[in-house]
Amino acid sequence: MKGRFILIAVLVIIFHLNFGTEACSPSGKVRGRKPPPGQCNTENDSDCCKQGEMYTIYRCSPPVSTNTKAVLTINSFEKGGDGGGPSECDNQYHSDDTPVVALSTGWFNNESRCLKNIRINGNGRSVLAMVVDECDSTMGCDSDHDYQPPCPNNIVDASKAVWKALGVPESDWGELDISWTDA
Repeated sequence: MKGRFILIAVLVIIFHLNFGTEACSPSGKVRGRKPPPGQCNTENDSDCCKQGEMYTIYRCSPPVSTNTKAVLTINSFEKGGDGGGPSECDNQYHSDDTPVVALSTGWFNNESRCLKNIRINGNGRSVLAMVVDECDSTMGCDSDHDYQPPCPNNIVDASKAVWKALGVPESDWGELDISWTDA
């Protein structure tokens, strides 16, 4: 009886240690469509969907912690920029000189982080940035998404102001391994 109790106790401990740390698995695929001429903005080296290519979609992101690992990418939140339409949180465009970000779908969490700050750590520095948009991990390759592929599930898509505040030389802007947390 004592051995059975110990086994159950160990299983309960293992379950609790693993709870909430599950990986975020892909939710499916979306087929790429060739953008109509002039319909995919390649500012900041943005990718355009390729006809027939399959792109992975996610409805989740890795769990958020006090040190959430992510990839920082660059995005223009200005009218006419590669971010597409106005930001989802406030239906406004934002200056590239303002520290703002879009989070992958799971982290955006149905707008629960809208207009709230996150702290981004990278390149030995830290910056506060306001969440203003979603980097859609569930759809892409259509006019609503500027004919760009869906975002991976671990993206913090940031304005130029964030990259500058982190002290990253402009020649290295594009992708940077970072960590972030709610501020």
